[in-house]
Amino acid sequence: MASHVAHETSEKVIAPPNTGAIWKTFWILLILTAIEFVIAFTMPANTLRVAIFCGMTIVKAFYIVGEFMHLKHEVKSLIWAVLIPTIFVVWLLVALMFEGGNMY
Repeated sequence: MASHVAHETSEKVIAPPNTGAIWKTFWILLILTAIEFVIAFTMPANTLRVAIFCGMTIVKAFYIVGEFMHLKHEVKSLIWAVLIPTIFVVWLLVALMFEGGNMY
């Protein structure tokens, strides 16, 4: 009888897969990518198109980091510790491109 009780408590409970969240993430990223393709093939190449692409890429990147790297479930101080240096690096790249004459 004691071995039966020990056997019941040692079994691992496996949670069912959370495929709903995975499919939601898939559809959101698919829609954003489709919008990027529409913009790429319908808008003329100008500063507005580049700005839209940069903005959508940043949105997709933060969504991917939040979902797949589980950053959205972390404490706010860790999120800011990742976000603030990223903003400064993007600012540095834009400043270097303007100074180097590579911008429109």
